[in-house]
Amino acid sequence: MCRRRYYVLFVIEAERRVVHLLGVTTNPNNPWVTQVARTFAAGLEDGDRRFRFLVRDRDTKFTSSFDTVFASIGIEAIKTPVRSPRANAYAERLVRTV
Repeated sequence: MCRRRYYVLFVIEAERRVVHLLGVTTNPNNPWVTQVARTFAAGLEDGDRRFRFLVRDRDTKFTSSFDTVFASIGIEAIKTPVRSPRANAYAERLVRTV
């Protein structure tokens, strides 16, 4: 049996309880994450949707270019505190459910 690890990038709208599946890959890296963020940001602008904050974890794949994509459309990226799974409870719950 061949097991592969897949990485899923998703965004949860906490207010509306909507999950946006942005991408799935076996090799997440900064260029992939940044491109997926650009695509999502463009969709937000086209759909006239507005968010104030993006709460994200401290994974090394989320570099300043990722944050810059969201800052360009007026969304502030907020990093969760170190070793604080409760700070990102919605995402942690989704991962456990899946």
